[in-house]
Amino acid sequence: MKTDHLFYRLFQEHPEVVFELTGWPLPPTAGYTLHAEEVKQTGFRLDGILMPAETAPNEPLVFLEAQSQPDDNFYPRWFTSLFLFLYRQGRDRDWRAVVIYPNRATEKPPPRAFAALLDLPGVYRIYLEDIADHPATTLGMQLAQLIIAEPATAVAKTNALADSYRDRLDDLQIRQFFDFVETILIYKFPNVTRERIQAMLHLPDVDLKQTLVYQEARAEGRQEGWQEGRQEGWQEGRQEGRQLGEKALVLRQLRRRFGTLTPAQETRIQALSVTDLEALGEALLDFQTAVDLTAWLQQQS
Repeated sequence: MKTDHLFYRLFQEHPEVVFELTGWPLPPTAGYTLHAEEVKQTGFRLDGILMPAETAPNEPLVFLEAQSQPDDNFYPRWFTSLFLFLYRQGRDRDWRAVVIYPNRATEKPPPRAFAALLDLPGVYRIYLEDIADHPATTLGMQLAQLIIAEPATAVAKTNALADSYRDRLDDLQIRQFFDFVETILIYKFPNVTRERIQAMLHLPDVDLKQTLVYQEARAEGRQEGWQEGRQEGWQEGRQEGRQLGEKALVLRQLRRRFGTLTPAQETRIQALSVTDLEALGEALLDFQTAVDLTAWLQQQS
């Protein structure tokens, strides 16, 4: 299950790796982002959907599942959720579906009623055992191989990867990269302290809040808020400006991390108090997927 979490984070940060794994061409302007969707009033949940940007409405949805445990009911549940989601969207669009297994032994054959769906050209199964030694030239594929690497080789692979990309990524990208590979190794070595892992890999202990990008976003957000607040009068404007600034900052950071937010998420964030906005600004640094944001907002109800 921890591997599932790591792969969803990988697909969030590097959605192009899904296309590389399947051999499908990546539309150059699709702007895919990973979402989790619950099919209302059914109890079904789709853990991963790669959605193209609104500017690319003709590109397909990609339904994505990482299945690390044998489950006789996986295919009935997944395909039912998938088709219910398409039905309730209310518009016609192309789709593809990808399920990722650690190996072929994990996959359970579907019931006969669903077996023919596996033969559709848009349905693809990936077995991670096949990619362990596959030549990888992109960061996304190399991170995928690191996730499934044996602990005995993981440290050496991570060091080689870090050396390769240390000077090729910008300030924020290198911190996100180090945070991700550190998380992978924490999962692989649960009895080793975070400090020890950092020492093994020479990983910097960086507070993301201290990065230039974060500080610039915070300054811009507060400036926008103060400017709007002054229009409401100095006394009321101070409080209003502070709230507007926090909203601008939080929304900017969330959009940088997860792409487009849902209308429901935007509405909930707009209704938060200054205190809650500040708390969300702290909490979002630990969010791995948009699901974490939704869960956090539900807790504030």
